[in-house]
Amino acid sequence: MKAVVLAAGEGTRLRPLTYTRSKHLIPAGGKPIMEHLLMALKDAGLREILIVLHYKADVIQKHFGDGTRLGLKIEYIIQPKVQGTADATSLAEGCVANDFLMVYGDLLITPDVVKKVMETHAKTKTVATLGVVTVEHPERYGVVKVEDSYVADIVEKPSLEAASNRPVNAGVYAFSPEIFEAIKQTQDSARGEREITDSIRILINRKRLVSAVQIPHEEWLDIGRPWDLLEANARILSRMEHQVEGLVEEGAHLIGPVTIASGARIRSGTYVEGPALIGEGSDIGPNCYIRPFTTVHKDARIGSACELKNSIIMDGTHVGHLSYVGDSVIGEDCNLGAGTITANLRFDSKTIKVSIKGEALDSERTKLGAFLGDGVKTGIGSLLMPGVKIGCNSWIGPNVVVYQDVAPDTILILKQTLEQR
Repeated sequence: MKAVVLAAGEGTRLRPLTYTRSKHLIPAGGKPIMEHLLMALKDAGLREILIVLHYKADVIQKHFGDGTRLGLKIEYIIQPKVQGTADATSLAEGCVANDFLMVYGDLLITPDVVKKVMETHAKTKTVATLGVVTVEHPERYGVVKVEDSYVADIVEKPSLEAASNRPVNAGVYAFSPEIFEAIKQTQDSARGEREITDSIRILINRKRLVSAVQIPHEEWLDIGRPWDLLEANARILSRMEHQVEGLVEEGAHLIGPVTIASGARIRSGTYVEGPALIGEGSDIGPNCYIRPFTTVHKDARIGSACELKNSIIMDGTHVGHLSYVGDSVIGEDCNLGAGTITANLRFDSKTIKVSIKGEALDSERTKLGAFLGDGVKTGIGSLLMPGVKIGCNSWIGPNVVVYQDVAPDTILILKQTLEQR
């Protein structure tokens, strides 16, 4: 069976991190999100992959190549315009001769999820098999009505009452070639796109059987919002096999499962509590405290007496001495001045809201820091309040307190009047 991965989307909800990269290449746990997905497909026995691309297509192709590095055979096809999941799936016609697996490229799933969908599809011999999962807010997804293990209907983002106690579409499918005929009959949705769920409803209306298979919630994650990256990173670090290959100086302490990659250096006096990962060529310390669920990617420098907690630090970033980064995602090639603080807790301990596409969304987290795009620089003593986002290549001046999002390519400075007597 061949796997088709949909990876055309821009990922606007994950800005500022997606201004400079596809959301599928955002790193967590040492590798891009989609690389974790591809390895799950491989571990489930799938070796032939077709990836549908649009946004930053050339960058994704350059990163994965023909798949040889991963032990896969990868082919690509370009979606000229992002016009929905059914339109993207239709591009696979002619590239798949038999039944195939289709999965969204921004999911974090285990190999067992893939196996379960494939095995159910083979056993039931239906025209399609749909993975479903139980989530806390089903009204945000396509809610699936299941009757006797078959899909009876799919309703996109229904009312809260209609969604109650119903599983949602997990974005993991197995299809027979019959899906392509249904796609040709699929009309544009209200948002002007052809949706694969509408194609499935066409099959159901034709009295064709579509199987439903329940996926464990802990083995599935939809990475659609910035704070989902922190959950993905934590899950990856908790599941991976850890090893120490880099230099750990005398007087440094590794506690629990920790990976220190080749070429990395942990200086004396530093504590690293796992699960945690320090990437190739990174330099930590002296006297730092790296707390659990932190990934420091390649060639980063964490200065003396810094504390990192439950965060992602991307390649080439420098965190100056005496800084604190908690529950945050810091992009590539950032430079945080000495004493930079990411505040991650409100005074009233309420959950933290984040502005996503102009709407204040509740993260449902009481601990959440900042999200910085690539190339951000902060001056000494900068303070970033909970949930703020700073756009790529912006400069935050010394002693500035950032209370709201900062657009890309912005210089934000504090002007003060001094009186000398």
